Amino acid sequence: QVQLVESGGGLVQAGGSLRLSCAASGSIFSISAMGWYRQAPGSQRELVARITRGDTTYYADSAKGRFTISRDNAKNTVYLQMNSLKPEDTGVYYCNANFPPGWYSGRYYSKSDYWGQGTQVTVSS
Repeated sequence: QVQLVESGGGLVQAGGSLRLSCAASGSIFSISAMGWYRQAPGSQRELVARITRGDTTYYADSAKGRFTISRDNAKNTVYLQMNSLKPEDTGVYYCNANFPPGWYSGRYYSKSDYWGQGTQVTVSS
């Protein structure tokens, strides 16, 4: 019902930058809080940054001052600009859409969280 497609990952040296993009299908983007999560090998998935439908942002301490999350409702896309990358930023980055279950634009959405397939970010030292 909701498709999230991430892009922009890759291999970068420490100190470099990447911009991740997540394009969402469906009519729910503008009502969703959108987030980026990271999962490193052997670790749990953790929140990196989040932006509400009202453009309020939240960052994990590790991302503050280096990462910027933004959204373009006209393009149904959320971005994560990552600067001054560190090896510990390495992991699979997942896009998340969060909104209350219910009827939207004639369709019923039974879940509150939807995930993309992930994009790999590798930062070499």
